[in-house]
Amino acid sequence: MSQVPSLSFRLRGLWRFALVVVVAFGCSEAMTRLGWLQPLEDVYYDYWHQFAGKRREALHTAVVAVDEQTLDLYKDDPLAFWQPHFAQAMETLTRAGVKVIGLDYLYQVSAEDWLKKLKMPGNDSSRSYDSPFRAQLAAGNKILITQLVELSNGEGRLLLPPRDHLYLLPQGINDLGIANLDPDEDNSVRRFLPVFDPDPGKPAVGFATQLALRAAGLDPTLTEWDIGGVKLKREARPRLIGYLGPPGTIPTVSMSKLLKPDALADPEVQQLKGRVVIIAASDRGTQDRHPSPYSRAIFGKQSDQMIGGEIHANIVETLLTGEFPRALPRAAEWLYVLALVAIAALLYLRLHPVGGLIAALALSLLCLVPAWFMFLHDWLLPVGRMQLALGIGFLTTLGLRLTGEERERARLKKMFGRYVSDDVVKVLTEGERPDLAGESVQVTVLFSDIRNFTTISEKLNAREVVEMLNAYFSRTTEPILAEGGMVNKFIGDAVMAIFGSPVRHADHARRALRAALQMAKEAEDFKQWMRERFPGRGLPEFAIGIGVHTGEAVIGDIGSVKRTEFTAIGDTVNAASRLEGVTKEMHCVLVASKACVDAAGAGVIEGKLQTVKVKGRDEAIEVFEILGIEGLA
Repeated sequence: MSQVPSLSFRLRGLWRFALVVVVAFGCSEAMTRLGWLQPLEDVYYDYWHQFAGKRREALHTAVVAVDEQTLDLYKDDPLAFWQPHFAQAMETLTRAGVKVIGLDYLYQVSAEDWLKKLKMPGNDSSRSYDSPFRAQLAAGNKILITQLVELSNGEGRLLLPPRDHLYLLPQGINDLGIANLDPDEDNSVRRFLPVFDPDPGKPAVGFATQLALRAAGLDPTLTEWDIGGVKLKREARPRLIGYLGPPGTIPTVSMSKLLKPDALADPEVQQLKGRVVIIAASDRGTQDRHPSPYSRAIFGKQSDQMIGGEIHANIVETLLTGEFPRALPRAAEWLYVLALVAIAALLYLRLHPVGGLIAALALSLLCLVPAWFMFLHDWLLPVGRMQLALGIGFLTTLGLRLTGEERERARLKKMFGRYVSDDVVKVLTEGERPDLAGESVQVTVLFSDIRNFTTISEKLNAREVVEMLNAYFSRTTEPILAEGGMVNKFIGDAVMAIFGSPVRHADHARRALRAALQMAKEAEDFKQWMRERFPGRGLPEFAIGIGVHTGEAVIGDIGSVKRTEFTAIGDTVNAASRLEGVTKEMHCVLVASKACVDAAGAGVIEGKLQTVKVKGRDEAIEVFEILGIEGLA
């Protein structure tokens, strides 16, 4: 079936396509900007991490863990009095050639000041207890942590190390780093703040940032740093952490190994050379453990949380390598979303709602593939947004069908269901629709009526006439419907049919002739029905005449305000009506104009030929008796 979509049909399809795309894209964009989709994007972000597992080797960092083995060595010493042990570990690390050391422990008072507060007897040991630790601080390349806390009155306060320790730091506040992590609403740590306050006069640089700057030899007082090939501005803007892998990916050495006399001979200690080392708690009882992207439960199994020291180490690695997970530029994201939504809209509008739902589900799964592969290269494609846009697009399409679209389908079914076959109705409701306002179309018109109908009707009562016509029309209209024609109207005993509208069959003339030949055969069979139903009534022999003509006709919904009908008018219709009468003159059942025979193509079997003048038309028409079509039984 070949059809040429009308301009109005194409415009209507374009409008529906644009509406679906705009609604789907607009809603997803608005919800993205409002942050409503971020929890869903975080779920996929976490799963990507878990499926990826260990992604890279740690090249710049290591963790010295205060673990159970270390705690057991000094189980009689309160942790608040561990400065000499930390000093010994720092000395070993310095001799091993580490770049910078970060201590992820916060002391607000020194052991010596605490002893004074308790008014303990003074002796040389108590007065010099912190001396090794002080010496390590004064030697430089040590970063101590500070902590931001919120007081009961809502004010923020920065917890600092002891004042006498601060005085020993060679770079003052630039040897301090804020250790606060920046968890999301679900308490998982995916982002970090490089700087907590852009004021260079405040101790506001993050702990990991301070370590990375020191390792890179950069001035922490600058307003912008070029680190790891990335321009990092001094601003309190969260950045995603480029995690190297699940807990345990960062090389970790027990602090107990650093406290041994032969520590420098240990291969694990030797491998710390040139690295940023963070001394942090990792024992089972520590509260410094946090959910990370690797902590989300998957398939019923939940991974361990990550210690704060390892999270800081991942941040340092991110800064020094410049391998930040990053979202697409906004313009690129828009193009990506629009492209997929456009593809989906085309499918939704072409498919049945069930097929559209299957397409939506398939595309929702398909968009996971590029998102996964882009994640492996530290690019983040939106997934939750894509799936939302696909869902909204499908619902919008469904809404169009259930509102104006379905009402239009119902109207077309009501209008054409009486005239055409169910298959044609389906084509009309799911494909191109006729322009009801009127259009000029190349069609083939068929007229047929019953010979001697007046005589027959005079010999039958009213009920018998109606019974006869209904039986006859039921038989003879089937060939019209089977060939995709439209039974346009019944005019008494006559039938008017149109081929080529409302469905644009390119071979409408051949279809009309096939239908006419089949109608003639049905009429021949109907003779026996008449003999059996009305025996001995003296009825004339039942016969029909059929005229077929091809040409331009005006097609549209024509009538009054209260009643209209979809029909054809014009010279072609008038000529076809006159040709039906010519069958009496030519003493045959079926005639067709030369225009119809030419349009029907090769294989038409012709009989008698006559040139006739029909009423209302100046030009004569060549009329052929039609006996059959080659290949048609």
